[in-house]
Amino acid sequence: MHQTLGGERLLTELDFTRLNNLRAGQLPAELVDTLDSLDLVPSREIPPDVVTMYSQVIVEDLESKKRQKLTLCYPGDAEPHLGFISVLSPVGASLLGQRVGAIARWRTPNGDECAAEIAALLFQPEASGDYTT
Repeated sequence: MHQTLGGERLLTELDFTRLNNLRAGQLPAELVDTLDSLDLVPSREIPPDVVTMYSQVIVEDLESKKRQKLTLCYPGDAEPHLGFISVLSPVGASLLGQRVGAIARWRTPNGDECAAEIAALLFQPEASGDYTT
């Protein structure tokens, strides 16, 4: 089941505050647009199927059908070769606030368009009772 949830992306108030603190470091345009369009909710009210910071997801490339486990993180924790993807990257910005089943879309640095379905959410800090990570 593929769904595009335009306008229904959610973000915790804590993640929003932390990401806005990064604005001084010149956030990429994709992330600024994302932050400006997300609906904010308290951490305790975020649905368990929404990608928040430090969520672990399985994404499936729409073309190749290849699945990959990714963890959305802040730039200082990014290790792409281990699947830790910075929220400042095009992939990371496209995942933030999306729900399981949604299609994340982004452009590579050379301009290629990519898309992947969020097939599963393996871990979300808030769903496990962690409201401060």
